[in-house]
Amino acid sequence: MKTNSITYEVLYNKIKKVFKNQEELDIISKAYEFAKEKHAGRKRLNGDDYITHPLEVANILADLNSDYVTVAAALLHETVNHADATIEDIYKNFGEEIGNIVKSITKINRLELKDDQDSSAAYLRKVLVGLSEDVRVLFIKLADRLHNMRTLDALPPQERKAKANETEAVLIPIAHRLGINSIKSELEDLCLKYTKPDIYNDIVERLESSREELNDLLNDMKASISEILTENGIEFKIKGRVKSVHSLYNKMDNGKRWNDIYDILALRVFVNTEQDCYLAIGLIHSKYRPMPGRFKDYIANPKENMYQSLHTTIFGEGGNLFEVQVRTYEMDEIAEKGIASHWSYKEKGSVKIQSLMEQKLEMFRNVIESNNDVTSDKEFASNLNNEFLTDFIYCYTPKGDVLELPKGATPIDFAYRIHSGVGDRTIGALVNNQIVPLNYTLEDGDIVKINTSKEPNPNKDWLNFVKTSQAKNKIKSYFSKIDKANYIKVGKEMLDKEIRKRHLSFNEVLSETNVNKILKDVKLDNLEDLYLSIGSLRFTPGYIIDLVYEDKRDVMDVYLDRVSNYFNSNKTNKGDIIVAGTDDILVNIAKCCKPVKGDEIIGYITKGEGILVHKKDCPNIHNTDRLIDVSWNFDSETSYDTDIVISVIDEKNRLLDIVTKASVRDVYLEGVSTSIQGLETIYRLTVKTKDSESLNNFISDVKSLPFVKEVSRKNN
Repeated sequence: MKTNSITYEVLYNKIKKVFKNQEELDIISKAYEFAKEKHAGRKRLNGDDYITHPLEVANILADLNSDYVTVAAALLHETVNHADATIEDIYKNFGEEIGNIVKSITKINRLELKDDQDSSAAYLRKVLVGLSEDVRVLFIKLADRLHNMRTLDALPPQERKAKANETEAVLIPIAHRLGINSIKSELEDLCLKYTKPDIYNDIVERLESSREELNDLLNDMKASISEILTENGIEFKIKGRVKSVHSLYNKMDNGKRWNDIYDILALRVFVNTEQDCYLAIGLIHSKYRPMPGRFKDYIANPKENMYQSLHTTIFGEGGNLFEVQVRTYEMDEIAEKGIASHWSYKEKGSVKIQSLMEQKLEMFRNVIESNNDVTSDKEFASNLNNEFLTDFIYCYTPKGDVLELPKGATPIDFAYRIHSGVGDRTIGALVNNQIVPLNYTLEDGDIVKINTSKEPNPNKDWLNFVKTSQAKNKIKSYFSKIDKANYIKVGKEMLDKEIRKRHLSFNEVLSETNVNKILKDVKLDNLEDLYLSIGSLRFTPGYIIDLVYEDKRDVMDVYLDRVSNYFNSNKTNKGDIIVAGTDDILVNIAKCCKPVKGDEIIGYITKGEGILVHKKDCPNIHNTDRLIDVSWNFDSETSYDTDIVISVIDEKNRLLDIVTKASVRDVYLEGVSTSIQGLETIYRLTVKTKDSESLNNFISDVKSLPFVKEVSRKNN
């Protein structure tokens, strides 16, 4: 079913009021003509010309006061994936800035959620944010999804639900954290419409049945408040609305019956100045009794996303409850459009705005970084939901600065939110002038004072209760530096001990010539790195000394001599690989064939990298004189990385189908690259697995997928 879509003329008339620079307008027009040509003759599923979609996306972004680069990139955003343009075409015709944005959005749009599992949502969100080095990429993605959700009726019911689930799991949290309420609110309603159609339709029907009555109540209150403000000489505008379907659903989902929901009606008052906001709210309270505990002053204490407004709930006409918000016009701009409206708004080039945008992306990256050691997708999803989808509280410093924190945060989270130096030196906290333990759970409105020491002294136990990824990252970073210093100290002591044990001279072993030779052989930069490698058990002290002395014959000869003199074949090995002959040898997995536990393997004696363990059929083994017998230590629980190449005959992105197969076989995705070769899509995956059995089962599962042509282990 065709829709009444926007035309470029309408869009142009809108943007020329924002962009006064003709050069910027010309670039947007050029982008439209380019996209129109590339999409010529193509139709959307609902019968619209395909060009209507990028036009609508650009229009949504124009309403957010986005800059000309974002609007132009929005017009071009599907010319690569859904037309015959190349990224090179975009760079050539529109330059690096627009090219980089289109390149990122092209990658993102090839991702799609294939199931309702949290793990898939977590993977998508991780990749999406990882690709979005420029926050404007996220603006385009959100606008792109909003228009697709508006036209979702063109898809079959099951696909509608899948797309809505993806939106709910991945994009709404991002819109929320970027403060783009106008997009977030509409997406929430649309998601509810397709994921819970019965509930959605029931709420809509209930609202429609009382629409006339609700409108009458709103009009009466608008007239009454207008009269109060006019009498007192305040210039204003006022809007009335029935709360969104999704917000009413949340109230019912939290246990309220329809007849118990009283605050369905909302009014928003716009005034010219901050002073008028307080005057207006005071006049409204003078006539209508406010509900206790429902007044919020976000003007004096803005939220971290710059949101400002006065909120109150009053007993209005007929005893009905009304939520009233009072704000200036500029405050409303921020509240509805978030930081998207400020890229080209009044503060273009503002360090504050640019910094705020980067903070939003950094928040996502911090969460992802702190979960890098989490191998379970479900655990990763849970951690992200705790960080992004939880309720937020607003706490204050003694000077009145407001900090936004997730519900459940502690004074340690508060301290690290102020500055990493404050967090590292925290020794105590006062909340509302009362001493509290550092694992105390903060509440909305708390005033928090952090007591600090002169020197940093964090505690590893803090990791057991801190809530924010920022705090976790900073604590881990501190101890990582401490551990590094300890490893260096231990490594130096180990090497000194080995030198004394062999009755050698310190000055001779560690002469400038010998140190340079050692560093060159083991590919390190300085002596401190060498000590670190010994202390962290990457190299043994004996191996390092052998590089100086026994290597004068040839290191591989030394290894072979050790093997020939080895008699105790039942010797206990604690490493992952058992090397015939000795424990005192550096062992590494070859990067070319990446064997995993259970593969048939052979050792290859190198100079500087110890024994490299290859698959026996690795084509990179040439010199058989350097081979040495090795075997797996099956008592070890180490997991291994290896590479898989998958050839798919399908235009759709099938990565998540493949990832789903991996998760049930205890195989985890570490990295991915994609390329197109003719009609085939080639996925090159780096996966982590505990053994060859799990890996082979995964390969068999992938081969069974109907769109998969070939699966193979990769040998470089």
